[in-house]
Amino acid sequence: MAFDFPKTFRFADTHEYASLEVDFVRIGISAFAVDQLGDIVFVDLPEVGSLLQRGVSFGSVESVKAVEDMYSPVSGEVQAVNESVLSDPEKLQNDPHGDGWLLEIKISDSTELDQLMDSDSYAAKIAAN
Repeated sequence: MAFDFPKTFRFADTHEYASLEVDFVRIGISAFAVDQLGDIVFVDLPEVGSLLQRGVSFGSVESVKAVEDMYSPVSGEVQAVNESVLSDPEKLQNDPHGDGWLLEIKISDSTELDQLMDSDSYAAKIAAN
């Protein structure tokens, strides 16, 4: 299956993405990760004001197949949580790169974005597996 990853997104090895917006970074999980999970039934996210550290778990996503931790691709403070995904996990499943975003954070070190893969590198990594 071919996936279309937004060119402006940066990706972690663990399949989370970071999208730099005007004054925050939007975090979510890739369409590939969502596809691997199958039917998503529950999402657990941190509260607004929580501090995230790059590479540290910030929540989990539960599907009919498994429960998987999600790891922050960058460090920063949670500014917003996508409440609609919490109440309707299908939004994550149906549009992971759009309406299914998970968090908006104020990034503490923008150079961390440079340490993530661009969309072409991420697509190549997935194709190789």
